Amino acid sequence: MATVLYEKDVDRSQIADRKVAILGYGSQGHAHALNLKDSGIDVRVGLREGSSSAAKAAEAGLRVMSMAEASGEADVIMLLLPDTEQGDIYKDHIEPHLQSGDALFFAHGFNVRFDLISAPEGVDVAMVAPKGPGHLVRRTYVEGGGVPCLIAVGQDASGSARDLALAYADAIGGARAGVIETTFAEECETDLFGEQVVLCGGLTSLVTAAFETLCEAGYQPEVAYFECLHELKLIVDLMYEEGIGGMRYSISDTAEYGDLSRGDRIINEDTRAEMKRILSEIQSGSFADEWMSESRSGRPNFLRLEAEGQQHPIEQVGAELRAMMPWISEGRQSVQAVSGGQGKE
Repeated sequence: MATVLYEKDVDRSQIADRKVAILGYGSQGHAHALNLKDSGIDVRVGLREGSSSAAKAAEAGLRVMSMAEASGEADVIMLLLPDTEQGDIYKDHIEPHLQSGDALFFAHGFNVRFDLISAPEGVDVAMVAPKGPGHLVRRTYVEGGGVPCLIAVGQDASGSARDLALAYADAIGGARAGVIETTFAEECETDLFGEQVVLCGGLTSLVTAAFETLCEAGYQPEVAYFECLHELKLIVDLMYEEGIGGMRYSISDTAEYGDLSRGDRIINEDTRAEMKRILSEIQSGSFADEWMSESRSGRPNFLRLEAEGQQHPIEQVGAELRAMMPWISEGRQSVQAVSGGQGKE
């Protein structure tokens, strides 16, 4: 079992006198920057020229400058930009300013795990990865709590990279909830696997296929939507709060018997074999190569698949039904509105 670290295990002096640069002001960027600021850390935000996030960051009381200026001024640099862009940003805006004793931080292991970024020998390389979206990292911190974090060390030039990463995690609220040590490889490979097989790829494909099966059998699309997508949140919330056993305790005996006796007909040996193939593609680096190549070529396949998903009947039916249930989003902004239309960085 992993050891969980808390505030009592942190030496906050490791980061107290450091100058931190947050590159990017998207979901994670705004949360890290504001939490660090509220923790008394000397923080500045580095953004692209003309970034629409500059005004938001400035209004929040943060110092805003170019990425090169922020990298030159700081001795701890946290990259919170899309995986596919980090390599070029590192070469153009960070690498020329790195000095011995600096620290380069990541919130995801992708670029280090697949050797897309390699820091000089005298620079610490570490990861602090909150296990939750940026809005929760910020909200829970403000409320006095935090989101659990993973930390890892890729290069320990100073001999204290691990303690610095732990102090950073504490400063954004992670040590309030718990911090677990991992490696860049473990975090990256399990994160990609979870996204592709369960959280995103597996889940959306399962929901869509079930919706299509019911519609093709003559059932109303609205009823199919409720059964295959809408009620999913109820089950996931129960699993989130009480685990699989707690969910099964809460549902009807009929539902539980259907779960226990039919689930492995959906997730069968063929499915498990495909999961292993996907994991192998991640471990070998072939997925990373494919994704980087796709991005460099303008993302034609990505954009085609994204458009096809947006045009699927389940999205049209869902939009109409959600309009009938305003309480679902009452008091909340859409993810598109929160990002200001500037993407996911």
